[in-house]
Amino acid sequence: MPIEGLKLGLAASVFGLGFVLAARADAPLSAIDWLSQSLISNTTPSVQTEPAVSPIGLHTETVTVQSLQADSADSLGILPPAVTGLPRNLWGDGDVAEIARLLLQDNSQDLPAMQTQLLTILLAISDPPAGASAGEALFLARIDKLLAIGALDQARALLDTAGAANSPEIFRRYFDVALLIGDEDRACQALKSAPGLAPALPTRVFCLARAGDFDTAKLTLDTARVLRTVNAEEGALLTRFMEPELDDTGITPIMPTPVTPLVFRIYEAIGEPLPDTALPVAFSYADLSENAGWKAQLEAVERLSRMGSVAPNLLLGLYTQQKPAASGGVWDRVAAFQAFDAAVSAKDQLAVEATLPLVWTKMKEASLEVPFAALFSQELASLALSDQTKSLALQVMLLSRQYETLTQNFAPQDPQEAFLLALARGSLQGVSPPDALDAAIVAAFSAPVLPASLQDMLDQGRIGQAILAAMAQMRQGEAGDLRAVTEGLSTLRHLGLEDLARRSALQLILLERRL
Repeated sequence: MPIEGLKLGLAASVFGLGFVLAARADAPLSAIDWLSQSLISNTTPSVQTEPAVSPIGLHTETVTVQSLQADSADSLGILPPAVTGLPRNLWGDGDVAEIARLLLQDNSQDLPAMQTQLLTILLAISDPPAGASAGEALFLARIDKLLAIGALDQARALLDTAGAANSPEIFRRYFDVALLIGDEDRACQALKSAPGLAPALPTRVFCLARAGDFDTAKLTLDTARVLRTVNAEEGALLTRFMEPELDDTGITPIMPTPVTPLVFRIYEAIGEPLPDTALPVAFSYADLSENAGWKAQLEAVERLSRMGSVAPNLLLGLYTQQKPAASGGVWDRVAAFQAFDAAVSAKDQLAVEATLPLVWTKMKEASLEVPFAALFSQELASLALSDQTKSLALQVMLLSRQYETLTQNFAPQDPQEAFLLALARGSLQGVSPPDALDAAIVAAFSAPVLPASLQDMLDQGRIGQAILAAMAQMRQGEAGDLRAVTEGLSTLRHLGLEDLARRSALQLILLERRL
């Protein structure tokens, strides 16, 4: 009986409890509220001279959990300073709780340049804050942020540096990442190989079922009932999971709150997949699987691309996978993208000029301008386009990472283009800003203003916090606070992040994301 074939109609009364087996009151809290409670959370080191004996004569083992040692977690990363451009002592003598708070702020509306910089910080190899208690709190905050933005490949790579079995809290995240990526068997095998970790009942039943050991899974559930370690609702739910033939009501399950990755996969296994568009962005990753329909894949890659969590080439690959099956919404974007991609591939200047306006409009509607620019800016720079199309091509090139080199021979056609090109080249001296936002940007390049609070951070070597604080200021700038724009850009430039400052300023103007 394969797990994919399980069919289950769950009564609303069971699920109205919010899938209680996935969220125990005594479980450690996470910065995100949808982590599966995959382990028994109250396991503490203890010594017994003899194993405990259950009322039915079964021996139960005492579980000892040993946390990851001292400073071995918070210093972990996958990008060295030579790659990130960030110092090894990134956090100075900062407070771990304050750093975590800054990391975990909502950045869903951030400029793409800021999202990229945040990802770099999350993956950087760096020393823990000086004087901070040794542990894994900062490491876990970084993982939680990666999960929050849907960067699951990066999260798994970072988790692999720690070793999933060394810490219950690290394993919880490892287990959920594997579930969302579709690598459940790897997660269950990791749990099997870690005798120091005690799986919660739903985790154990799920992994036994994944391994095809339905007899042991059922025995596990029956034993839990005898020992009264499972309540009636949990028992009913898991019974129906293991024995779907017992339920013939046909009632569609209601969505529990919160949906955990384990819940998500169980729903999928029973033939009642939950719509991930209403779930946190990390759940969209599941729709990148070949098992998902093309439309679901497209919507998932768009959502993840907006967060900067996947490479632009993934968007390209899915957009050009096949011909659109319908019209409207994502299908219109796909059709416009494919027409433009064909024109670029053929180096057909007239076709590029005919298709660029529509595809650019569609990319703007979906907030995918920067991934589009990463894919096509160099090709556009190589074509001799008409003046009318050049203006659109200039916007694309200015939103790419090669904004300065691709536009160095570009002649501006109006004052706004002249300002944008001067900004791209870092030569704003004597340039008249066309509007108030441009004036706030010019001030950061001609008369930088560093807030006293940020200066204090720098004096204490808290460079990472200063970057995060500058990013928060740019977030205020997107909402219309022009002083915050000047201060945020000034801080970035003071820290030597000139390229980030320019890209952020260009995006602030061109993407028109201000609220």
